[in-house]
Amino acid sequence: MAKSLAEWQTDVDRWIQTVGGGYWSPHANLARLAEEVGELARLINHLYGPKPKKPEEPDQTLSEEIADILFVLICLANSQGIELEPALQKVLDKVWHRDRTRYQNPSRMEHD
Repeated sequence: MAKSLAEWQTDVDRWIQTVGGGYWSPHANLARLAEEVGELARLINHLYGPKPKKPEEPDQTLSEEIADILFVLICLANSQGIELEPALQKVLDKVWHRDRTRYQNPSRMEHD
């Protein structure tokens, strides 16, 4: 059974408190997030863009880079006392309602 987002937040908090030395400041977490997003962008550019990967660069996967970003976001949320599950549900409800027809093909909408 997969863990819930709340369970992952608890696991990360336990690790940060016992091994990780405590949470970084919001500014430090933001800098770390920017670094991780940059690594994802670089990998996407290597995989799908015009920039070839250097032979000496280590192998990376999209899943690992995305997971690195999630870890930093969980750390930031935990440090600020944010429960991500209800926050994510609120955003999904908003997007699903607001954007329910936004990305449909206009020609399809005329025929529906």
